[in-house]
Amino acid sequence: MKQTLNERFILFLVSIACIGLSIKSLLAGWEFWVPPIIIAGTIMIWVVHVARNPEYKIRKIFYFLFALFVTFFHGVHYTSFFDVSIVFLMVIVTYSFFDDIYMINIFMLEYFAIIGIQIRMALKEDYVDFDVINVSRIILHVFIVCLIYFVCTKSINDRNERNDSDVEKDRRIEAVEADMEDFLTNISHELRTPVNVVNGMSEMLIKKGAGEEAFSIKNAGIRLAYQIEDIQDYTECKRDKIILEEDDYISTSLINDVVTSFRLLENDKKLELIVDIDPKVPSKMRGDVKKLHKIFRHLLENAFKFTKRGGIYVKMFAENEDYGVNLCIEMTDTGIGMDSKSVAALSEGLFQVNKKRNRSSGGIGLGLYIVYGFAHRMGGFVKIESEKNVGTTVRVTIPQKVTDKTPCLALTKDFSGDILFHVRDDKYKLPKVRDFYRTMATNLATGIRVPLYPAQSIKEIEKLREKLDISVVFMGQEEYEENPSYFDELCKEKIIVAVSASAGFKPTAGSGVIVMPKPLYGYPVIKIINEGQGVGDLTNVGNATKPYFKNVRALVVDDEPMNLVVATGLFREYEMIIDTADGGRDAIAKYRENNYDVVFMDHMMPEMDGVEAMKIIRTVAEDHKKNTKFIALTANAVSGAREMFMKEGFDGFIAKPINIADFERVMLRELPGFVSYKGGDRS
Repeated sequence: MKQTLNERFILFLVSIACIGLSIKSLLAGWEFWVPPIIIAGTIMIWVVHVARNPEYKIRKIFYFLFALFVTFFHGVHYTSFFDVSIVFLMVIVTYSFFDDIYMINIFMLEYFAIIGIQIRMALKEDYVDFDVINVSRIILHVFIVCLIYFVCTKSINDRNERNDSDVEKDRRIEAVEADMEDFLTNISHELRTPVNVVNGMSEMLIKKGAGEEAFSIKNAGIRLAYQIEDIQDYTECKRDKIILEEDDYISTSLINDVVTSFRLLENDKKLELIVDIDPKVPSKMRGDVKKLHKIFRHLLENAFKFTKRGGIYVKMFAENEDYGVNLCIEMTDTGIGMDSKSVAALSEGLFQVNKKRNRSSGGIGLGLYIVYGFAHRMGGFVKIESEKNVGTTVRVTIPQKVTDKTPCLALTKDFSGDILFHVRDDKYKLPKVRDFYRTMATNLATGIRVPLYPAQSIKEIEKLREKLDISVVFMGQEEYEENPSYFDELCKEKIIVAVSASAGFKPTAGSGVIVMPKPLYGYPVIKIINEGQGVGDLTNVGNATKPYFKNVRALVVDDEPMNLVVATGLFREYEMIIDTADGGRDAIAKYRENNYDVVFMDHMMPEMDGVEAMKIIRTVAEDHKKNTKFIALTANAVSGAREMFMKEGFDGFIAKPINIADFERVMLRELPGFVSYKGGDRS
């Protein structure tokens, strides 16, 4: 921007001088054909400037040559004898802003050449009286031009030295930042191994019934794992080295991730979470689903941290485009809000609204910066609207490809009847929360094209029953607890009654009332409407049935003994047969003696790293015609790690600490012939 303004300023001065010269030329009767050339040249330099073509260095040369021509034309006329120095003073000062000394030097050579031509012409034509006064004037003019020349060259040298110093300073700052980012990346990498052990061992203790302490350890480990990821994601955003990993995913899995994350939060503030997913969102899309999960997590955690009462409204919808859809994610809270200055600072990174020592909110201040970085890398954008003490809305829009246009939520064709929504308006302390629920219900009903009727009291319900064919009633926990017998009777009349309730709520035994664990969202609502009383347990709705890989023979290779213990414990839960090796050479020896269906290989190991060991084992497998899958199981989880391992010859990639969902997804893809489910056969 500074360079453009500087260029524009110089052209402005040159243009004024050229207009003045053209007028003088016409009045003095100079060559009539030159002023049109000067005007055309003036127009041309502006055209070149506006077009930004050619590049800046070439444009400067063009401007310089044009000035040489104009000053020469002016200087060779005898009527310009005492004006030459003034013109050159203006040209030298103006072009000194380009910070190129060679231009000033050439202008000085031209100046002395024209002075010589003028003196020779004056002596020949005798139109100047070379008395003491005129000679002293000529000497004074030359002295002033030389003085200005030296001042300009010194200024140019000083500016260039400052620029060089600034460049060197910026280079050093960038080097320090790069070193710090490398340090953070290495630290996050090194921390992944012990965190993997903590998470894995706590999971094993939980399954053995260790109690609340094990849950606390696991939650602390998960929190630390997230913060390690945040540090790594931040450094990649800062360096602009984010690599996308695109996969097909089910759109409702994003919402399920939000719901699951909210349930894990310690909700002592009793905040409401209202999730509004547009039923018309395509059921399957293609994109970087891991980064989308992280965007949702950061938005939810920020909204949760800075909201003391009320609730959080999550909205997801899609806008159709030629390339697929723009996936829109909105997170609105009733929290403390921000002023415009704070909103502007969010994209700069390491920013927290509350920086006091006694702040109640956690986190390390990287969340929204990571959201910005991921969204921009995926071709999207982030918009934040906030008002102090009212709340904040963050909207993230990201282009996604569509692999299945089928709506993510839809009713079965045989559904009939009307749906009633029974919620009292006065039960919410903040009217905004009530509006969130209304909007969610209205959008869901509109999306599935089913009429939805609100009723605030039992009296209103009875009136609506007289007019309509009510088949489903949705309500809150408080509404049910006010008159449970009435709603139990509705169930006996074959009306489906579903209650959105907090953990621990139980309806009347044998009543047939369906419990929808909070938070309320579209997926379980549609499931209830479609399946009725046969819907079953909704606690883990949206989660896929756990797969098993019975009798899969697996070799786990890692130089860290506790990692072997953790991996063995986790994988045996899937009824796999596990063997271990503490290094690359041990793995090669065991592979030669045994048959394995899959090898989980660590990357960074002493003596022989995982890539080298994998390649040797793969050669052995090909020689013996063994069909073995090789999966990288490593703490090296920077962006692009998966692609790197795939190029090296691995079939799959799982980062430490081990994420069970990632493990299941990789195993389902690589070993589909071994998949079975409880009570079912292989599929």
